[in-house]
Amino acid sequence: MTIQTVILAAGQGKRMHSNVPKVLHTLAGKPLLEYVIDTALTVSPDLSPIIVHGHQSELVRHAFTHYPIQWVEQKEQQGTGHALLQTLPQLASAATHVLILYGDVPLISTTTLQRLIDTTPTAALGILTATLNTPEGYGRIKRDAQNRIMSIVEEKDADEKDRLIKEINTGIYYVPIQQLKRWLPLLNNQNQQKEYYLTDIILQAVAEEMPIHAIQPDMREEISGVNDRSQLASLERFYQSQRIMHFMQQGVTFYDPARVDIRGEVSFGRDVTVDINVIFEGQVKIGKGCVIGPNTIIRNTILGEHVEIKANSVIDGAEIAAHVIVGPFARLRPGTIIAAHAHVGNFVEIKNSVIGEKTKINHLSYVGDSELGRSVNIGAGTITCNYDGFNKHKTIIGDHVQVGSDTTLIAPLVIEENAYIATATTVRKNVPAGALVFNTRDQQVREGWREAYDKKQEKKCVK
Repeated sequence: MTIQTVILAAGQGKRMHSNVPKVLHTLAGKPLLEYVIDTALTVSPDLSPIIVHGHQSELVRHAFTHYPIQWVEQKEQQGTGHALLQTLPQLASAATHVLILYGDVPLISTTTLQRLIDTTPTAALGILTATLNTPEGYGRIKRDAQNRIMSIVEEKDADEKDRLIKEINTGIYYVPIQQLKRWLPLLNNQNQQKEYYLTDIILQAVAEEMPIHAIQPDMREEISGVNDRSQLASLERFYQSQRIMHFMQQGVTFYDPARVDIRGEVSFGRDVTVDINVIFEGQVKIGKGCVIGPNTIIRNTILGEHVEIKANSVIDGAEIAAHVIVGPFARLRPGTIIAAHAHVGNFVEIKNSVIGEKTKINHLSYVGDSELGRSVNIGAGTITCNYDGFNKHKTIIGDHVQVGSDTTLIAPLVIEENAYIATATTVRKNVPAGALVFNTRDQQVREGWREAYDKKQEKKCVK
């Protein structure tokens, strides 16, 4: 069998009350439609999925230019049957079956879909149903006395008896392609919505005495659609809880699983500890034994083993070796590479720089476009002046250099090993190895200044 997946994603999503197309709203940092595309490509890797688009189609198409997709436009929103009808010219001649998915049902699993495919006889129609305690909003599955599916009635067309049915239609079908091509042009819009319902293909199958094979998903959330922001938030929390549970079973400690968000691809070594209000974004790799403090954001970063990120730090695009301590209140920007056993302290910002082994930048400093060697000590309040208003320049500091507090390093600059920069020095020229650098301006003292100042103020008050 060769499967062609079709993803229906043309809806406007009015209940989202948004200028963003519904399928581009994100779940764990990833557009809803992207989850479905990835699933479709896993289930059917040989044929590009067909996506039916409509509302704000340019935005939707632009978001997925990196995927092998066939796009079909539904210019008028006349129902799911009408949407699928638009795809008939695009269906691959090699395809034997069509798998129908939805761009706003992001968590349907490959496991469930593969089970639907594997258990549906070749000459049968496969359908995914679910039994819900509160089926409101869904079409109901109607069965006969022999428990065979006979039809699907949409809720707006259902009578009181139909509304008591708890088995619902998820909208996910697995259909032989030749029958689908015959059935779709026969659909009509004689219903409350005046739409062409895809559900009516069930009537066609029954009329032709085609077997209808139904299975149910393992979890209800797999078939949960997103129609408003409340549903999106509920699905977000479910998805996060599932991911956190997976990592806890692999040996990661989360102090409060409900207060951590993973918005990307993250891997953890054993015995990692994650405090509250931590966000992981993008591609993140955390080595074993790391400790992540509260209120921390880690984005597109690699942490070696036994790294400690203290509270309220932002780590973005960094590569940090083993036994490094960062924070609290530190910011590491893209291009930061930190060698083993280094310390980066509170209110330190580093950008596009290499920090050597055992180097310490402990307080209130900015290091940008720099290379620091081994065992360098950067005093509090030190800044590298890397930008002259037109170009970025580099600062290179050799091993064992001591930089005093409140120092300004004006790039381009090379400070060779074992140099000593005195406190409150502005360094404009390269410094040779082992040299002491200080500014020569003497401290000026005016004795009795305060007494004279106070007398002057008294005279002003008398006047």
